[in-house]
Amino acid sequence: MASPSPNLRGAALMSASMAAFTLNDAFMKGLAGEVPLFQAILIRGVAVCAVLVPVAWWRGALRLPGGGDALFVLLRTAAEIGAAFLFISALFRMPLANATAILQALPLTITLAGALFLGERVGWRRWTAIGVGFLGVLVMIRPGTEGFDRWSLYALGAVACVTLRDVATRRIGAGVPSLTVATAAAVGVTAWAGIMTLAGRDWSPVGGPAAWQLAGAVAAIMAAYLLSVATMRAGDVSFVAPFRYTGLVWALLLGLLLFGEWPDGRTLLGAGIVVASGLYTLVREARTGRRMPRAGPDLRGLRPR
Repeated sequence: MASPSPNLRGAALMSASMAAFTLNDAFMKGLAGEVPLFQAILIRGVAVCAVLVPVAWWRGALRLPGGGDALFVLLRTAAEIGAAFLFISALFRMPLANATAILQALPLTITLAGALFLGERVGWRRWTAIGVGFLGVLVMIRPGTEGFDRWSLYALGAVACVTLRDVATRRIGAGVPSLTVATAAAVGVTAWAGIMTLAGRDWSPVGGPAAWQLAGAVAAIMAAYLLSVATMRAGDVSFVAPFRYTGLVWALLLGLLLFGEWPDGRTLLGAGIVVASGLYTLVREARTGRRMPRAGPDLRGLRPR
């Protein structure tokens, strides 16, 4: 039997990565009301660092780079901290699919940031797609209506932080190991959560279902990271990238099965507009010369830690 093509393998890996990221989100959401926010982030972060730090030390990547690269690594870590706090705060208080749907605006915001801050060329078609996509976001969050709350703004804030993270990542020199960047972010998020936990003196005993959910979140996020790395090495980016939107399908299914949630019609309409705009943007990027022979930096995890 013939082995699958690199594109099909890349699509399968991307879909599995999005499933793992969404499963992590579901586990974290399940902790709402059981474990304080910062404690949950701290415990998960300690477990992730317990894996990443020894591997980084073994590979000689446990060091901060010099010069301007250090500044961008620190900026990326700060953006990671903001994204983790804002997205998990939103996740604790709004439906899983709604938070995930807002996150689907990331390809649009990253394209916008690339044009504004990195000098990347964006034609009128992609500018139009970005504008239409942002209209879709407005349809979802409904500012000025009864369906609007501040947690939607938290989710949007997470989108802004992940966009900043992506811009900072692109400014880091190619000589800086990816493992160094990932470890710095994981340690930064964990240290910040520890400081916030101590400052708030908010700690609850963890046992029973909460302990299993935290273990599930750790396993899911580690699997997501590994699958993301594998995705970068398989398939053409123009073929693989659209499969990141399978995360929304997983969020709909898990939200319904685990929490009895289903978005209303306006949220689904807005999500559809955002996804369609994002898909068009990805296709245009592939056609206008931003495509890469293999999945690269643009396919890095779009999820906050």
